[in-house]
Amino acid sequence: MEQRTYNQYCATARTLDLVGERWTLLLLRELLTGPKRFGDLQTGLRGLGTGLLAARLKHLEREGLAHKITLPPPARTPAYALTEAGEELGPAILALARWGLKWTMGEPQPTETFHPGWAVLGLQACFNPQAAAGLRAVYEFRIDGEVFHARIDDETIETLHGPAQHPDAIITISESAFLRLTSQTLTLAEAIKTGAASVSGDEEALRRIKGLFRLPQPRTRKTDR
Repeated sequence: MEQRTYNQYCATARTLDLVGERWTLLLLRELLTGPKRFGDLQTGLRGLGTGLLAARLKHLEREGLAHKITLPPPARTPAYALTEAGEELGPAILALARWGLKWTMGEPQPTETFHPGWAVLGLQACFNPQAAAGLRAVYEFRIDGEVFHARIDDETIETLHGPAQHPDAIITISESAFLRLTSQTLTLAEAIKTGAASVSGDEEALRRIKGLFRLPQPRTRKTDR
């Protein structure tokens, strides 16, 4: 597949030469949360055909943004992981996510797919470090069948797929209610009150969760003139 280029001696243009093709940034989004097998990437990127996924992965390997690895026991299966250069795209992708939360979200459309695992990166995008000052706690999130956790350590956050070994607090919520949280038509307190969510664990950790993750106030891109 021929690689298109802007043919500009510009850092922005050269970066877009590498990551500007359709699906490439979303593929990097998937790999930012840890190594993934080919099948895992297919699951997270519904609508991306097998041939195009293989081509995009080869492109990322060729350009030094991703490489093949073997997962540790007990899996011992081939997977893809980001290189140092690929990992350093993380802040740019999170910045795009924060911009999107403010300017693009609204209600989900009937044709749009959603995967609860995308929240692993979403938690980083809406993390409020000032609210985490002095806090050391592990939060486990359960959205229907998906489980992931966030480790807060004094204004820093690490988010990972899978359950936590010793969570300080557990938040369980339905996928439909979580989508309403994302679109800001429901609060966590309201979800708990209606039974769409439940929480358990350390009272202090639960008390502080409200300020840890803040969605930006939605804005409209169009103005009346």
